[in-house]
Amino acid sequence: MLLQQFADFLSLITIGMCFILKIPQILNLLTAKSANQISIVSLLLELTSYTVMTSYNFTNGYSVLSYLEYPIILFQEYILIFLVLKYLNKINIFSILVSILYIAISISLAIQLIPKFVLTILAPLCTPISVSSKIIQLLAIIRAKNADTVSPITWFISAFTNLTRVFTIWMDSADILLLGNFVISVILSSSIMFFAIYYKRIKQD
Repeated sequence: MLLQQFADFLSLITIGMCFILKIPQILNLLTAKSANQISIVSLLLELTSYTVMTSYNFTNGYSVLSYLEYPIILFQEYILIFLVLKYLNKINIFSILVSILYIAISISLAIQLIPKFVLTILAPLCTPISVSSKIIQLLAIIRAKNADTVSPITWFISAFTNLTRVFTIWMDSADILLLGNFVISVILSSSIMFFAIYYKRIKQD
């Protein structure tokens, strides 16, 4: 009982922190008016992972507290992707059509117009997708040897909230797919945070 109450408390903290997860990164972009060192491929992979996991948790009827951060982060991800596309001058007919297709597929998954078993197939892929998105972003920083537009605070919050989710998911459903995804995310988010801090300090010195 006490452990469950603690898990619920961590869920509330996680959800609360996710309200500001992408805000530091968004503010960085607005200030710099540049999307250098930010990988659009990484963001799109993240978007795919968040969308699938939101639908997976929703259609499986899991406790809302155990996944509410996904729709919260999704909203911020939309803003972030828009800004990156804007600063990279990639807002065009193609990107608009892809956005419409994305919305149609997302709704179809959530209301199970697309059969639920599709999500069961897609959910395990979210771990490699999430890993790939973070590795691509990490490589973008390392190759540029610069992290001016990357927010270490965003990646700290990401690592912390993923860590709390390891415990809350274990308490709520012990879903191996979800647990594996969060453990790996903790490691990679922390790596991006440390490299961002490292290159910022090198530039300052």
